Amino acid sequence: MVTNDYIAMNGNAFSKIEEKFIQKLHKHDVKENQCSSSLVKHVKAPVWSLVRRFDQPQKYKPFVSKCVLQGDLQIGSVREVNVKSGLPATTSKERLEYLDDDEHILSMKIVGGDHRLKNYSSIVTVHPEVIDGRPGTLVIESFVVDVPEGNTKDETCYFVEALIKCKLKSLADVSELLAVQDQTEPIERM
Repeated sequence: MVTNDYIAMNGNAFSKIEEKFIQKLHKHDVKENQCSSSLVKHVKAPVWSLVRRFDQPQKYKPFVSKCVLQGDLQIGSVREVNVKSGLPATTSKERLEYLDDDEHILSMKIVGGDHRLKNYSSIVTVHPEVIDGRPGTLVIESFVVDVPEGNTKDETCYFVEALIKCKLKSLADVSELLAVQDQTEPIERM
């Protein structure tokens, strides 16, 4: 069961814990002609094993058809992603900026490709939580990107937020299906 609780920073309130994580871990240097936002998704399953796989985004990103990683999976690695038709892009070249398996943080930057997302970077943090007595996850994704010529900040943020919401819903669907198949046991309350 997927929860539909995306929250964007633009005008919506975060819980105190979400706000704390965003202030601590989601820092972007936003310039004048850029937009930035943060989105939150509660998932009824663990997700880090999927999120951390910078080399295999197609496992949960529905708009990725193929990914080729140049070299080993490490900070500085570059992946070339083919985008499925229907989006205003065909390829994206992305660099892994930060990966922390202890704190569950992944940051990436788009460094090329056939699309309009210039100077795009994102941070994804994954925080364990209990949902309905079972292991769950608070996922927070934030981004900053240039506003393309001919678009407004609101239009740009709306477009990127829609892509992230689609990705987070798919992450939830895939993770929750995997959790059901593994028969994840409820967490005992103390």
